[in-house]
Amino acid sequence: MLTAATTAPTGALVLVTAVFLASAVEMVEALTIVLAVGVTRGWRSAVEGVLVALLALAGLVAVLGPALVHYVPLSALRLVVGTLLLVFGLQWLRKAVLRAAGLKAKHDEDAIYAEHVAELEAAPPASGRDATAFTVAFKGVFLEGLEVVVIVITLGTTSHRLGLAALAAGAAAFVVLIVGLLVHRQLSGVPENAMKMGVGLMLVSFGTFWATEGVHAHWPGSDLAIPVLVAFYGLVAWTLVAGLRHHAAQESAARPAVEPLHG
Repeated sequence: MLTAATTAPTGALVLVTAVFLASAVEMVEALTIVLAVGVTRGWRSAVEGVLVALLALAGLVAVLGPALVHYVPLSALRLVVGTLLLVFGLQWLRKAVLRAAGLKAKHDEDAIYAEHVAELEAAPPASGRDATAFTVAFKGVFLEGLEVVVIVITLGTTSHRLGLAALAAGAAAFVVLIVGLLVHRQLSGVPENAMKMGVGLMLVSFGTFWATEGVHAHWPGSDLAIPVLVAFYGLVAWTLVAGLRHHAAQESAARPAVEPLHG
């Protein structure tokens, strides 16, 4: 018979993995912006923008997380969060499936970096503190980090592991920072699209699990149901990718060849 003691480590592991991967994806995108700002406009104002954004995000977690835990009933929180995670996760999963099937362009961080550099170089130079560098770095980190905060708060508070979720996000930020310092502009080597597929699967699985718990239904095996849901949705995603690839190949084969025009 499964007990809370046996299922708790499994739930914690899945939680840490989901938060770490989701945070890493968003942090790669934020790092791309910060690197472009630092290289093009200078590092002083860019770093200041990053630090202010991180302080603002930490404040949101510190204020909103405990408030949700103490003042919102757990069943209502799980139902609302589960529904939000389903919507959020399905968006990630849909894009990842389309990219894997070749029907949507993959995320190219090198191209995004070059685009940001071109825009920043076109801006007028600044004397002293660079408001453009500060603003772009702040917005990049804050907006990408806001998605991380939402994931940390929703996953952490619903599972009563807010501290663990925050640590996983912090670990992801640290790893991405180290990798960014090592590889600098070669961010396309980070398997972001594969990570997004994994994050989508986990968010949808958590959403299904907690939305069901929110209506007072219980899963066999408690937290052990989450890896089973991940595997199930992974099979569904793989089937969709295979089906879409087959359909695209059939359409390509059936498309008539264009004959050259003769004058």
